[in-house]
Amino acid sequence: MKAVALGRGTQIFGLITVVLLALNGCQQKSASNVVRIGSVAPLTGAQSHYGKDNDNGARLAVDELNAKGVIIGGKKVTIELISEDDQADPRTATIVAQKLIDKQVKGVIGHLNSGTSIPASKIYHDAGIPQISPSATAIAYTAQGFNSTFRVMTNDRQQGKVLGEYAVKKLGNKAVAIIDDRTAYGQGLADEVAKAVEAAGGKIASRQYTTDSATDFTAILTAIKGANADVVFYGGMDPQGAPLVKQMRNLGLHANYLGADGIKTLEYLTLAGKDGDATIASMPGLPLEKMPGGKEFNAKFTAKYGPIQVYAPYAYDAVNVLIDAMVRAGSSDPAKYLPELHKTQFKGVTGDISFDDNGDVKAVAITLYKDVNGQWELLETLSGNAP
Repeated sequence: MKAVALGRGTQIFGLITVVLLALNGCQQKSASNVVRIGSVAPLTGAQSHYGKDNDNGARLAVDELNAKGVIIGGKKVTIELISEDDQADPRTATIVAQKLIDKQVKGVIGHLNSGTSIPASKIYHDAGIPQISPSATAIAYTAQGFNSTFRVMTNDRQQGKVLGEYAVKKLGNKAVAIIDDRTAYGQGLADEVAKAVEAAGGKIASRQYTTDSATDFTAILTAIKGANADVVFYGGMDPQGAPLVKQMRNLGLHANYLGADGIKTLEYLTLAGKDGDATIASMPGLPLEKMPGGKEFNAKFTAKYGPIQVYAPYAYDAVNVLIDAMVRAGSSDPAKYLPELHKTQFKGVTGDISFDDNGDVKAVAITLYKDVNGQWELLETLSGNAP
């Protein structure tokens, strides 16, 4: 009787082992069908409204791709988006970048800020992981010689040129004061604006600096007021750009106020209130309603997440460009699909996307807007090839 019991126990144990091995095999097979990609932006803190906008744009693309079905190398795969918060901090960005590499992501969408994208890009490059930023516009980001670094938005050389020329030639402001927040984005853009102002025949009446955490701008604005500037340009984001214009008006400084995509947000309109009236801001790219897929994207995005802040369409396109390269390569292995990224010819929501040797998008447009009674109204769109 004992021998029989032992035999049955052995059979049961063997059956359990077979079942466990089968389950493990299914899990391994399932895991092999998952393609992980990272999405990095400030999801907490003063710039979280930008970051959540980017992350939602990327997530919408992933959800649609999974619903439609993605075939890579003859195998149906599931795209998994891993979102990380870099808090718009360069040091945190490098920690997050390594975290994503450890999680074996196959590509990264981000980072949002130039100041975080630049240090993170070396980490991704060294690991052979392609990175596409939807919103980092600093020239330095793609000027490092990394073949893994791309962006789907034009750089600040083009944007700075448009802003500087507009201030002098269209607004007739010969004396321009420039403030930047000392970030890679703010300082780099301000430098380009300064070059364009002088090239257009204007002069820099005052050059001032702040930080991306400042709240009191009294000292620098007092200096600008004394310099009799016709226009004030601010290179930075809306958490500083909005209180800056409010303090300008409180000081009786009625110069024109000019900014870029960092302040061309819904949040700026709320924060600046009536003091923001007549602010002029640029945005790389076409107006949403003039983008090839803009109206459809806007309807889908707003139904799911609410109004677009600024960069969501570009994050959406970045995901699709990344997956398109994998599909064409027949592999999600970064070493195999990276060459296909350089050959990209993709019709996105924001426009036709292809890259130059640096990874910059070739077709560019810069659109200028004006704050009129708390709404961004279109002034004009200028198009051209990326320099």
